Amino acid sequence: MRKIKILGRYASVFLVLTVFILPMIWVFINSFKPTTEIMSSTLSFFPKNFTLIHYYNLFSQVNFGGYYFNSLLVALSTSIITVLLAAFAGYSVLRCQYPGRQRFFQLFLISYIFPKVLLLMPLYLVFSKINIIDNPIALIIIHVTLTAPFSVWLLRGYFDSIPKAIEEAAMIDGATRIQTLFKVFIPLAAPGLAAVAINAFLMSWSEYLFASVFIISDKFKTLPYGMSFFLQQYSIDWGIMLAGSVLIALPPIVGFAVAGRYFIQGLTAGSIK
Repeated sequence: MRKIKILGRYASVFLVLTVFILPMIWVFINSFKPTTEIMSSTLSFFPKNFTLIHYYNLFSQVNFGGYYFNSLLVALSTSIITVLLAAFAGYSVLRCQYPGRQRFFQLFLISYIFPKVLLLMPLYLVFSKINIIDNPIALIIIHVTLTAPFSVWLLRGYFDSIPKAIEEAAMIDGATRIQTLFKVFIPLAAPGLAAVAINAFLMSWSEYLFASVFIISDKFKTLPYGMSFFLQQYSIDWGIMLAGSVLIALPPIVGFAVAGRYFIQGLTAGSIK
């Protein structure tokens, strides 16, 4: 019976890996096939005629480098700002004593109740008044707003797992609240900060709705919005789409490879508080 359970666990893991990883491998391999081979009714796993033409066309026919830079700029800025704001807010609602701090924390979570599409009109009116429509700054502000509530909740739980005696010892030695946050909480909460940073980066990296509304000119388009123009009604350049998908997937894959274990550890620690 025990062997059957173990076999079932391995089978379930293998099934999940097959469902998620096999399509990624298929996209990667097909990005090196000629268009005729991609569209052929005869399936082949490995390319019969290896080619890099789709990657060449991706940069020669499309402003892919510009889209990539814009997405990196917006996603990295969102990640950094979210980590800093969430660290201050999480520490504030946990340790600082002031009226209404628990209400503020509840408001962070309540914000997830409302569909994000409801923010489009009021944000567009506000951003048009301050003249940041068609500007990456608008996307950074929106993405930080979308990722902040979850990030504050996660870091508050992680900070709560840090013994209060360590904080008190730092304050006895003369450290201020800010110094305690940066010299005690942030170093000890590195996995939680990594989880917040990766989550914010991935959300910003793949966000399409707000980018399609607040960005107009081609030079400021991000990857999801810029590449969507290849999904035409009657024709799709599958070669370029496959090559673009491979390059778009690289930053998340590299990020998880480097800090994936911190991400899981941060989510686990923050969720039990």
